[in-house]
Amino acid sequence: MTTDYVPPKVWTWDKENGGQFANINRPIAGPTHDKVLPVGQHPLQLYSLATPNGVKVTVMLEELLALGHSGAEYDAWLIDISKGDQFGSGFVAVNPNSKIPAMMDHSVSPPQRIFESGAILLYLAEKFGTLIPQDHAGRTECLSWLFWQMGSAPYLGGGFGHFYSYAPSKMEYPINRFAMETKRQLDVLDRELATKPFIAGESYSIADIAIWAWYGNLVLGRAYNAAEFLDVTSYKNLLAWAQKIDARPAVIRGRAVNRSWGDANEQVRERHSAADFDGLGK
Repeated sequence: MTTDYVPPKVWTWDKENGGQFANINRPIAGPTHDKVLPVGQHPLQLYSLATPNGVKVTVMLEELLALGHSGAEYDAWLIDISKGDQFGSGFVAVNPNSKIPAMMDHSVSPPQRIFESGAILLYLAEKFGTLIPQDHAGRTECLSWLFWQMGSAPYLGGGFGHFYSYAPSKMEYPINRFAMETKRQLDVLDRELATKPFIAGESYSIADIAIWAWYGNLVLGRAYNAAEFLDVTSYKNLLAWAQKIDARPAVIRGRAVNRSWGDANEQVRERHSAADFDGLGK
């Protein structure tokens, strides 16, 4: 027998009721402590962690460098969200929303802050004139998929991922509700990729980078231990696309940057030059 939850007239914050991330979740914004962000030698300064949203940006930067854009050299500083680094005063000044990733571009005056992973991808694509179609129709298709990812992934991460993997107890209704939506999204992608090599058409773009970081890693078995539960092998076109992107050298490097868990040879906790990748995967 279950008892229906009756919401109170006025909601109040219970610090102990939040699952795995209760220690960092709170209903107010702003900094909790003073902490100046480090600044390295390159114009682009990234403050991040190798979650899917963080991986989008490090993959993008490594792809730009692989294409010969030396101006994309960057310093990547690890922001440990489990310790509340995102609430330091310096980080909040770059991203008032206190979420990774956040970036400063010191190549312009005054220096430009950029936050939200999709905005950073678009900023870099426009700054370097690549990884986004240049024709109007192609650009529009690419941006449609970029914004699709930004709007859809919260149902995967904060919805399915939270209730399936991180909630204090398993609850049938939210798991079923968000598993259904996640599988619908996987089917959307699988159907699109049945007729074209990349999500926005014939060319690899920021749309692929954004979507792969979330949905590619999911079908590759790296997210929430849910690949079997979601029957991801049934999405054959999506899985083939994910494997193809996963093999790109820039993607391999980008996945490792600001990573602080897993195999030690897959971690590049901070990145300041290409030499930081020496020994990666060995």
